[in-house]
Amino acid sequence: MRVAGETFREVWLVDFEFQALPGENPQVICLVAREFESGRLLRLWQDEIGRLHRPPYSTDSQSLFVAYYASAECGCHLALDWPQPEQVLDLYTEFRVLTNGLKPPCGNGLLGALAWFGLDSLGADGKTEMRELALRGGPWTQAERQALLEYCQSDVDALARLLPKMESTLDLRRGLLRGRYMKAAAHMEHTGVPIDVPLLSRLRSHWDTLQNQLIQKIDANYCVYEGRTFKQERFAHYLANNAIPWPRLESGRLDLKDDTLKDMTKTYPILGPLRELRYALSQMRLAKLAVGQDERNRCILSAFRASTSRNQPSNTEFIFGPAVWLRGLIRPKPGWGLAYIDWSQQEFGIAAALSGDTAMQNAYTSGDPYLAFASQAGAVPADATKISHPEIREQFKTCALAMQYGMGAETLAIKIGQNRFRGRELVALHRRTYHQFWQWSEGALDTAMLKGSLPTVFGWQVHIGENANPRSIQNFPMQANGAEMLRLACCLATEQGIQVCAPVHDAILIEAPLKVLDETIFRTQQVMTEASRIVLGGFPLRSEVDVIRYPNRYSDERGSTMWKTVMTLLVEHPTEGG
Repeated sequence: MRVAGETFREVWLVDFEFQALPGENPQVICLVAREFESGRLLRLWQDEIGRLHRPPYSTDSQSLFVAYYASAECGCHLALDWPQPEQVLDLYTEFRVLTNGLKPPCGNGLLGALAWFGLDSLGADGKTEMRELALRGGPWTQAERQALLEYCQSDVDALARLLPKMESTLDLRRGLLRGRYMKAAAHMEHTGVPIDVPLLSRLRSHWDTLQNQLIQKIDANYCVYEGRTFKQERFAHYLANNAIPWPRLESGRLDLKDDTLKDMTKTYPILGPLRELRYALSQMRLAKLAVGQDERNRCILSAFRASTSRNQPSNTEFIFGPAVWLRGLIRPKPGWGLAYIDWSQQEFGIAAALSGDTAMQNAYTSGDPYLAFASQAGAVPADATKISHPEIREQFKTCALAMQYGMGAETLAIKIGQNRFRGRELVALHRRTYHQFWQWSEGALDTAMLKGSLPTVFGWQVHIGENANPRSIQNFPMQANGAEMLRLACCLATEQGIQVCAPVHDAILIEAPLKVLDETIFRTQQVMTEASRIVLGGFPLRSEVDVIRYPNRYSDERGSTMWKTVMTLLVEHPTEGG
C-alpha cells in the first residue's frame, strides 16, 4: 500500500486504552488495531494481551504504524516488553506541524483534527466518560469491557478516516522522523528520573510549616513580605535602595511575571532566593510531583506542544519544573550515576551556523563566544580572560543572548544595569560585528511575513498571523532548530541503548551503572555532537557535563541557597516516628 508516495506491505492503525497513575508506567487495558488496506481488525482485552510476547501486528521496516500521539502507544509496547515499531507515523505531530500558529478551533487532539477536516467523531462528553472508566481501574463488568473496546475502536476508526484526509499534507520522510522521536519520548517517559522519596515525603509532611519559616528566613534579606503576601511597594523600595533597574508594564507598575523575575535573576543573582521563594509560595504543589512506587518521576513530556516544537511537560508534575532548588531531590540509586549533559551556548552556535556568519562562528569555536564577541568588537584586548574582564564579558554575554530574542536597547540597558546609551552602543557593536547574522535574521523575518510561515531544517513550521510578534519570529530559528537537535540526539541515544531519563530544553539527563558511567557519558556526547552536525550542516556544537555519582545528589547553583535554607529548616522537624 502507498502512503504519501511511499510503499508499505501493511499499514496498521493502533490504539491502546490504559491506566496511567501519577509517576507510574501504563497498565494496558485493551488494544484495537486495524490493517488499513485489508480491513483486518484486532480487538484484545488485557488478559489476551498478557499472553502475547510480541505485537499481534507487524512492526518491521516494511510496515507503517499509525497512531494519534504515538508515544502513548509506544509506551504501552515498552510496558508489555514488546519491540517498538520501526516506522511510526503520528498524526498528532503531523496535525501540529500543519496548523502550528493557527489555533485550531477544536484543539490539537484527535477530535480537533477530525473537526478540522470536517469528519464526525465521538463527542467530548463520551470520551471523558470512557477515560474516567479506564482511569478508575478494574475489575470491569462485561458491559464495561465492551464499552471500552468500542471506545478504543472508535479512535482506530477515526484514524482510518483521518489518514486519507491528511495524506496530501504529509511530508512522510520528515513525519517518520517526528514519529521516531515519539518512540524516544516513550523510552524517556518509561525510564523516568530517580528521586529521593524519603526526603520528598519529609518535605511534603512539613511543607506548610516550612513555607512560613522560609519567608522569615529568606525575606530577612529583602523585607518585601507582609505575612504571606508579596508587597510591590516594598519590592520597589528594595530595588531603589540597591540601584536595580526594573522593567515596568504600560500601567507603570513593576513587571512581576515569573519570566521577568527569571530573566532579571540572571543579571542580579542576589534576587535568586526571592524568586524561588515567590514561586514556592504561589505555585509549587509538592503533592503533584509525579513519583511512582519505584521512586522515579514520570510524566507526559508533551512533545511538540510548544509553537517552537519543544516539549512542554507539566511544571507541577515534572521534577525539572521552574522550582530549581527542588532538583536536589534527584539522586541516583546505589551503584549508579547520573550525568546532565547540555550543549554549550547552543543558541549562539545555532545562530552562527545557520546565518553563515564567519565572525560569529569563529567566536563560538573560540570556546568563549561572549569574550570573543567583546574582543571582536574592540572592547577588550585579544588576551582578555573571564578573570581580567568579568563585567565587560557579562555585558557582552547578555547582549549576545538578547539580540537573538530581538531585544531592544532600552530593555538591554535595564538587564545589564547600565544607562540607555550603553544599551544602544552594545546593540550597534553587535550589528557591526555580526552583520551577516543580522542580514540573515531580518531576511528570515521578511520571508516569514511574506510567505506566512517559517520552517526549520527538518520541516517544523510556524504559521504567521496578523498579530505576530517580530521578536518571537526572529528567535524562532534558534529555538525550533534547537528543539530539532535535541529530538535527534534523544533518538540516537535511546536507539543505542543509553538510558535517557529526561530531555531538559538544551540538555539530556542520562543514567548508567558507575562502572560504565564515563563511557556512557562519552557516547552521549558523541551523539549530541553528531546531532548538531546534522542539523547545522556540519557545524558541531560542544557539550558540557555535570556528573552525579551515588550517594551524591543533583545540584543547580541557581537554587543552591534555597536548597540549603530548606534543608537547614527541615532539620528542626522530626522524621516519621522520630
